[in-house]
Amino acid sequence: MLAIKDATILTITKGVLKRGTILIDDGKIVDVGVDLKIPERAEVIDARDKVVMPGLVEAHCHIGIAEETVGWFGDDTNEMTDPVTPHLRAIDAIKANADEKGLQAALETGITTVQILPGSANVIGGMGVALKTAPKPVVDEMVLKEPSGMKIAFGENPRRVYGVELKRTPATRMGVAGLLREWLQRTKNYMRKKELAKDDPTKMPEVDLKLEALERVLRGEIPFRAHAHRADDIATAIRIAEEFGAKLSWEHATEGHRIAGWIAKKGVPAVWGPSLLARGKWEMRELNFNTPRILYEAGVKFAIQTDALGQSVSFLPICAMMAAKHGLPYDEALKAITINPAEILGVANRVGSIEKGKDADLRILNGDPLDIKSKVEMVIIDGKIVWTAK
Repeated sequence: MLAIKDATILTITKGVLKRGTILIDDGKIVDVGVDLKIPERAEVIDARDKVVMPGLVEAHCHIGIAEETVGWFGDDTNEMTDPVTPHLRAIDAIKANADEKGLQAALETGITTVQILPGSANVIGGMGVALKTAPKPVVDEMVLKEPSGMKIAFGENPRRVYGVELKRTPATRMGVAGLLREWLQRTKNYMRKKELAKDDPTKMPEVDLKLEALERVLRGEIPFRAHAHRADDIATAIRIAEEFGAKLSWEHATEGHRIAGWIAKKGVPAVWGPSLLARGKWEMRELNFNTPRILYEAGVKFAIQTDALGQSVSFLPICAMMAAKHGLPYDEALKAITINPAEILGVANRVGSIEKGKDADLRILNGDPLDIKSKVEMVIIDGKIVWTAK
């Protein structure tokens, strides 16, 4: 058993505990509170004058799938040969060993859970995976949830890759929407054929891996993760999702401030960012740190993300600091990098807050987590100390 005592504990969902104790056994939080009795045989971490909070959750990044420092041959982010690749799985391209610098940067920042997604070159890019960041010999041992969503993309990226560079569909926003509708209708037809053939295997259609993957979306097993910076693009994504009964999250939400009230009514969560990178294209021109506050005030469930390819994943807490500086309430800034992304990813039963029964994924700092001067001193994942500051 591991005990962390005398800490300022930011539980995220159940307030702040002063001089609190966390008891951990078999990778889980078995109790949290004040004046808890510590078993005699427990390993004790004295956290007096320290702040303990849940490990951070990065809801949208590409670390591991874009191997940092390696070059083009380590970048497996986008399969830019076919605009429709739902059968691709990010897990098949992730470099999970301790040499992967992006995952190492996440770990040292106290980011204990990440969702790694395919890129946004394709209209349908493939399935993402949610991982713990403690390095293991194989990525399968790091999986928290797989698949965690189906990546789809709107706007400039698929139009540029296929319409401009390859001179094929989609070249327009209509083309993007049309391809997505076409493949969702094919999936509906495929599902109907299988249903009609369930009592006669000889009539069963040949297995189609693309349609099998999209079937998981139409059955509600996984949501779309919809890349869109502009408000009109996410409106198209929602329109199509409603036509086919699919769920989705708004990835990037750069123009979230424009339609925050409408998004709230639709019940669509937003995963806002990146915010500390350059406005690399026209559709990002309205990027600003007021958007998180506006999303919050409108009642949108939202998370903050980095979209990182490598060590920029370590900007995640800084992004939350900047959002707080621009009016997002302190507690909501913390939620945007802990419990909110955990809920959006569907893993809040295990991570995102300090509660009895959840995974013991913790971040221990020497000060306020939204103070740039505070330093991460220890990271715990599944009850094991996986990183300590030197």
